Amino acid sequence: MHDLRREFGPAQASFVDQTGQRPRDNHYWAPVIVSREQIDAEVERLAALPRPADGRRHSLIVHPSARAGSPGLAPGIQVSLQVLLPGESTEPMRHNATEVNFCIRGGGSTRVAGRTIAFRQYDVWNHPAFVAFAHTNDTDDIQVRLVYSNAPLLQHMEVYVPEFGVELEVPTQTLTAHASDDPKRRSPFGTFPIGEDGGLLMPYETLINPQVVESRPLHFSWQQVKAELDKLEALGSDYVGRRLYMMYNPVTGRTNGITPNFFATMTIRPPKIVDRPHRHVSAAINYYFSGSGYSMVAGNRYEWKAGDLMLSAPGWAVHNHASYDDYVYELTIQDQPLNIYMQSLLWQESMKEPPALLGTQTGFSTNRTNAAKAA
Repeated sequence: MHDLRREFGPAQASFVDQTGQRPRDNHYWAPVIVSREQIDAEVERLAALPRPADGRRHSLIVHPSARAGSPGLAPGIQVSLQVLLPGESTEPMRHNATEVNFCIRGGGSTRVAGRTIAFRQYDVWNHPAFVAFAHTNDTDDIQVRLVYSNAPLLQHMEVYVPEFGVELEVPTQTLTAHASDDPKRRSPFGTFPIGEDGGLLMPYETLINPQVVESRPLHFSWQQVKAELDKLEALGSDYVGRRLYMMYNPVTGRTNGITPNFFATMTIRPPKIVDRPHRHVSAAINYYFSGSGYSMVAGNRYEWKAGDLMLSAPGWAVHNHASYDDYVYELTIQDQPLNIYMQSLLWQESMKEPPALLGTQTGFSTNRTNAAKAA
């Protein structure tokens, strides 16, 4: 019981009179580019360190506006640069954050949720929350991964729970027994309607035993994704949308994510393509791994090239992107699914149209059919 005890000092809530006041303005985080040269230098520095006890050579990439105790590259998105030398493995761990892993150099394998994922450069895979995982470098090259997680949001809420040195899991069948199936947990009253608006009253037995939805790690091979992505060039220069595919995890349902917090998209930008300006509440982080171009964000121009990592769209800032003379490929991580679920995802696809609350209101359309015919 002593391990569960916490010492709290005296605390007193206060009243803050807001009569006649309006909410404060949002603090917009500035776009920031972490250059390929900076990333390469940090990889070299990490690789030169003695092997740590848990095998984890990693650095967080932190925005200067990040809140103390919640180090992210965006307010709700943590990006970690992780390095493994040939023949090394990490100690198994688990945490209540979800992850997206992206290999930017080398390859190897990850053991997660009882599954082994063999990966190569530019492959993407997700980690469900609170399942054990460990990484191995069984190649002759340095393994470098960018890992995106929702840890800053959990740290801001003071509910981030990591566990280290855990046992790797053996595949087991997911238990799907629910309150309605177990007579020991079944309320004699069940869930029943109240009033005439469609609301229900749910018993405690269901509250503590909600329906189980299996969340699995999913592996998206770059070789397979690229073959589909390259077909989007045929849309031609008249296409007004963005040439991308989302790597979709069905467990996220209508919120369109790879995890409940993030979507992950792969984009191809043919030479000399300029997107139309748009904006959204969700923050976007781009990693460019081919080509070069520029982004306009809230009236400011930012130049980028292959190997650069960029907070390219702070929430609700008008932005667009353009390619130069080469093909651009990029991974984008964005906290859109979380905002859809919270009913907070304002999105303005064109500055000539009013914004919509995506997931709650009807969204937008493109001219894809006509563009494909023209091509």
